[in-house]
Amino acid sequence: MIFIADTAKEKIEQLRKEAGIGENHFIRVSVTSGGCSGLSYNMDFDDETKPNDQVFEDKGEKIVTDLKSFLYLFNSTLEFSGGLQGKGFYFNNPNASRTCGCGESFAV
Repeated sequence: MIFIADTAKEKIEQLRKEAGIGENHFIRVSVTSGGCSGLSYNMDFDDETKPNDQVFEDKGEKIVTDLKSFLYLFNSTLEFSGGLQGKGFYFNNPNASRTCGCGESFAV
């Protein structure tokens, strides 16, 4: 399962409204090689699922990821931190052995 914190849900709803994106779009999350810790998170709105996608829903928000990325994201929570020193969107990932300062990169 991949979870969504209340703060992230609120921000997703706000972004969806600002961009004029309908409820048929979901959050697609993936993990790719790169970043200062070795692996990076990618996130965007999407409206098409692929055959091997893993689909989750939490707090009324649908999150979709490919199987390979799910192995890194299992039991993670998508969070949002605003404010002057906020990180924006980031994952609270229990599988990460270390993360970079910006929260966009991690290692297992």
